[in-house]
Amino acid sequence: MNPTYEDLLSGSRILVVDDDSALVTFFVEILEDRGISAFGETDPRAALERVRREEFDLLIIDVEMPGLRGPELMAAVHEVRPGQLVIVMTAFGTIEVAVRTLRAGAVDFLAKPFPADALLFAIERAMRERTMRRELVHLRSLTGDVDSGSLVARSPAMKRVVDISRRAAASPTPVLLTGESGVGKSSVAGFIHRVSARKARPFVSVNCASLPTSLAESELFGARRGAFTGAVEDREGLFARAHRGTLFLDEIGELPLEVQPKLLDVLDSGRIRPLGGAEVTVDVRVVAATNVALERAVEERRFRADLFYRLNVLRIEIPPLRQRPEDLPELIDTLLRRVTQRTQKMISGITSEAMRRLVVHAFPGNVRELANLLERAAILSEHDVIAAEDLIFDMFNEGGSDFLDEAVRKRLPLVDVEQAYIDRVLASVDGSKAEAARILDIDRRTLYRRLER
Repeated sequence: MNPTYEDLLSGSRILVVDDDSALVTFFVEILEDRGISAFGETDPRAALERVRREEFDLLIIDVEMPGLRGPELMAAVHEVRPGQLVIVMTAFGTIEVAVRTLRAGAVDFLAKPFPADALLFAIERAMRERTMRRELVHLRSLTGDVDSGSLVARSPAMKRVVDISRRAAASPTPVLLTGESGVGKSSVAGFIHRVSARKARPFVSVNCASLPTSLAESELFGARRGAFTGAVEDREGLFARAHRGTLFLDEIGELPLEVQPKLLDVLDSGRIRPLGGAEVTVDVRVVAATNVALERAVEERRFRADLFYRLNVLRIEIPPLRQRPEDLPELIDTLLRRVTQRTQKMISGITSEAMRRLVVHAFPGNVRELANLLERAAILSEHDVIAAEDLIFDMFNEGGSDFLDEAVRKRLPLVDVEQAYIDRVLASVDGSKAEAARILDIDRRTLYRRLER
């Protein structure tokens, strides 16, 4: 049901700015007669200071004012409040100026003189647009920690993941998280830690693909001074750093084969041996993750069978985003909060059409792709909401136009085209970074660095 006029304007605060005091008083009285909280200012600079201190649903400003013209005032207002709705008023001789002002961010303009009904209609139209913009996704409070301590789990599939994760958190047994690249395995690992008895202790994370083969053992288990060339001081390993907490081993399938039996020993005995040192007892809960089939890696002798069986006791499969569309609205909400904090650009939500485009997208890159799309869209958007035209993801669709033609049409920078191609290659090999690196003719660590970038 569409909101009524009364619903739209109930509780609204409107500021009228014009150097003609009689006109300001007239407009304020008209609005107050309709139950709107209306305020007036005749000095544009005083109006700007008021906007800094107070929040208004709508500003109605004149174009020609001494000291600070309407377009300059609107630009200054949008620096303070990027999402502020503004209607401009203009005399007949400056319609061209008003059009330029609209292009600069105003939602409407009125040509003086105009009847009271025209003013009320313009206000209603502006408020309906604002309601439409926010009808699907509206951000929660931007204060406080972005990480709420829980996973987005509106879909039955993710509710099951949360339920199993809660039960697994009560046990010290290693957990193996599986699923496509970008589904949120690190988020699930963090969730398991936060709901466990170890939540007050360290949560240490490492991507096994980024561990140099020659240093993997010392990175995990530590080293004593003089144990090898370059070891000029004792090095605390990741297991020691995670003592009494949780160690998250992402991309466990990329762990060097020669280190795997030593990891198995630690899981069985609870003791580590730093290079050049004596054994040390550690109390660490291990959560491992992989986006490749470890069973195949075992068959190909790239992963030890005994380590696989030890890790596979508690296994949690995280479904791809395309199988849980019910999670999209809350995921978008959460991710936009992060984008707002990172970019310092206020984004209040997305339009209906933008949401429809997201719902039908297959998301081969899963939550990571969604996060990248939203951040790019937020940067490109000229408003406080993300519109459909702000979403650049046609190049990811298998059924879309030619990849390079689309990139040229959108005038994308090389870094975006490169990232899109890497994502496509990863999707085509089920997330195997080793296979993707071979296809791209780069080493695995280079691929990992580009993905991090």
